[in-house]
Amino acid sequence: MEYLLAFLVGGVLCVIGQLLIDLTKLTPARILVIYVTAGVILTAVGLYGPLVDFAGAGATVPLTGFGYALATGVQEGIQQHGLIGALSGGVTATAAGIAAAIFFGYIVALVSKSHDKS
Repeated sequence: MEYLLAFLVGGVLCVIGQLLIDLTKLTPARILVIYVTAGVILTAVGLYGPLVDFAGAGATVPLTGFGYALATGVQEGIQQHGLIGALSGGVTATAAGIAAAIFFGYIVALVSKSHDKS
């Protein structure tokens, strides 16, 4: 059942993103920023944590989950280190994801042939 819930919640988040791409003039970069910011805001008001508890990876894997990880990292950093934790907590909590994105982006850049859109 937990796989079905994760699939459904993650699918709904992806459908919303696809609708934003298809029905608005927003660029993918702006949609990315909206999703990450929404994850931070929903975490700050206490709505995203229960969604993560309900859907698991369906809520933590999409970009809103990155915002959730940033916000929870900042909260933990503030509790442990005060104001300095506000600056370092988010980076500490998301370091593995950032490192993986850089590593796999580099691998894809080595394998693929990039070219201009012309």
